[in-house]
Amino acid sequence: MKQTKRIIVIVAVLLVVAMSVFGFAACNKDQSCPQEQFKFEYWNEGVALSALTSYVANVTNEDSADFIPVEDRIAVFDMDGTLVCETYYTYYDTMMFIEYCLEDHPEKVSEELKEAARAIQPGYLAGEELARNFAKAYAGMTVEEFSAYVVSFGKKYTKSFNNMRYIDNFYLPMVEVVHYLYDNGFTIYVISGTERTTTRTIVANSPIKDYVTMNHVIGTDFEVKVKGHEEESSNMNFKYENGDELVLTGGFIQKNLNANKSIYIEREIGKRPVLAFGNSGSDSSMLNYTIDSRNKYKTQAYMVVADDNVREWGKQDWATKSAEYTAKGWISISMANDFAKIYPDTVTRAEQQYQG
Repeated sequence: MKQTKRIIVIVAVLLVVAMSVFGFAACNKDQSCPQEQFKFEYWNEGVALSALTSYVANVTNEDSADFIPVEDRIAVFDMDGTLVCETYYTYYDTMMFIEYCLEDHPEKVSEELKEAARAIQPGYLAGEELARNFAKAYAGMTVEEFSAYVVSFGKKYTKSFNNMRYIDNFYLPMVEVVHYLYDNGFTIYVISGTERTTTRTIVANSPIKDYVTMNHVIGTDFEVKVKGHEEESSNMNFKYENGDELVLTGGFIQKNLNANKSIYIEREIGKRPVLAFGNSGSDSSMLNYTIDSRNKYKTQAYMVVADDNVREWGKQDWATKSAEYTAKGWISISMANDFAKIYPDTVTRAEQQYQG
């Protein structure tokens, strides 16, 4: 009997040692994984990765003066150009608008919208005026029908890359960052200039779907009403009843760029993030709101620089951009140097970026 107990104790000790050595200890949303457990496969060692891992190690250490409780570990990410490819002909929502108007459902849109779709050329402005046209194109669709169309469009292949569907264009290194932060007790929000339902649908069908819940996706808002009440001036004039449908009216509410990103964060999250990731000037308000000197926690903000013109279509100058971002208190991420791999091996750049 004593011999049996001795064997059980020895086996238990060996199991604990094995778990420690090989990183088998369980981790979840409420308990951060030890730093050594996460292995970055798609990053090169560099300033950006070192800064991030050092920061996370510091703020998740209960003995550190910079410790951040789990409930306040909020990280916000822009989507287009930060998490997913933005540097080819155009990005998801714009190309979806073009395909919807000119290829998939030209019978459902006006000639004016078709002309707006044809007029989109490289260098176009992804601003509020274009977003208003997007809203008009999908008028009359239920939210479920619209989400289904987003998925169906995402299965199409972009001409700017070989073997890349739109739904699969996430940057592998940034997916790792989201996963890493989630494992260390951070709540992840995606704060996008793309319309909210579109962004939710993309995220729900992406490699980060297990780390970002739908109520943690904030995007541009199109008007939605109860079907049959689209012409009512106020939603206070009617009530939702069992079996009613929510439909897009064609109306536009607000574009989630620039200062709106900080306003949306305040309105929907209610507290300042401690980490922020973007890639362009339209994300600057979100980054500055995060690292504002009144934030009670230690913070960091990162900008992805599209400087890889071999594996990607990036044309930004690293020296110029990194100097500009450093002056603003942000940390720069070089796609050319920091990303060991950007996309799966099956995805390569096409011969031409812009193809009709």
